[in-house]
Amino acid sequence: MKQNLQAVSNIGQKISGLSLSHGKRTRLWRLLYAHGPRNGNLLVLPLDQGLEHGPTDFFPHPPAVDPEYQFRLAVEGNFSAIALGIGLAEKYMGDYCGQIPLILKLNGKTNIPSDAEATSPLFASVEDAVRLGADAVGYTLYVGSARQHDEIRQFEKVRQDCERYGMPLVMWSYPRGAAVDAKGGTNTLYAQDYAARIALEMGADIVKLHEPNESTTHVPAPYSQLQEDAATRSARVVRSAGRTMVLFSGGEKNDDDSAVLRKVEFYLQSGATGVMFGRNMWLRPFDQALALTRAVHDIMAKYPR
Repeated sequence: MKQNLQAVSNIGQKISGLSLSHGKRTRLWRLLYAHGPRNGNLLVLPLDQGLEHGPTDFFPHPPAVDPEYQFRLAVEGNFSAIALGIGLAEKYMGDYCGQIPLILKLNGKTNIPSDAEATSPLFASVEDAVRLGADAVGYTLYVGSARQHDEIRQFEKVRQDCERYGMPLVMWSYPRGAAVDAKGGTNTLYAQDYAARIALEMGADIVKLHEPNESTTHVPAPYSQLQEDAATRSARVVRSAGRTMVLFSGGEKNDDDSAVLRKVEFYLQSGATGVMFGRNMWLRPFDQALALTRAVHDIMAKYPR
């Protein structure tokens, strides 16, 4: 009972200054305090790689091609949520309703065309998310793409529907396109800092970002003059996101479990709300993935929000 009262106190402090409907507050509370670490941190397992990258992502670990593998890991590993598209949600989520929160991805693309004019069209709606019992929706915005105007217009309707239905909105804020490449690339501090601020400015409740690298080649001023270490860069990005909560991506599979755990602790120390780790989790043998997830929980327990 004491722990639950503390959770209520924490969520009040965390979002008390935000203009949120009761629906958003309720769903955010479930994500932050009823599942996963249950202390204000988020541990999200994404399964959108089959669309975004194709079946080749599953080749290193064939059992992972069956979505049951990820659902089982999400439940037994006590993740805060699983993030996936509507096809997987409709075909598999029924067996896990109430056991793991759903973040329904509303848009996406394949990696077959060039990213020079990247765009991510809608293929699901906020109403679908309500019907499926989701606790949030996900929307990818390709920041800096020549097609970003189309995605911003799409986003307007998604944001309005999220307000109408009381649905938290998670933005995958991804710098992409020829213009981004010409200004240093997708993972520079310039690009990731801009992506963080856009999520705040456009009304996202949570933003997924990548850790900014140290490159300053071709990067616009004043970023080209900054000489910051990794901790300072990541903390800068979190500050730019303001009251939008930050999840850092786990990227591709790293065979060194200790490196994954160091990354988790580093992100939390930078002020992030949590992590979204997919292939770094589900491309491992199940017992190893489960053990790694439990070790992540141990780290997150040290950083209550």
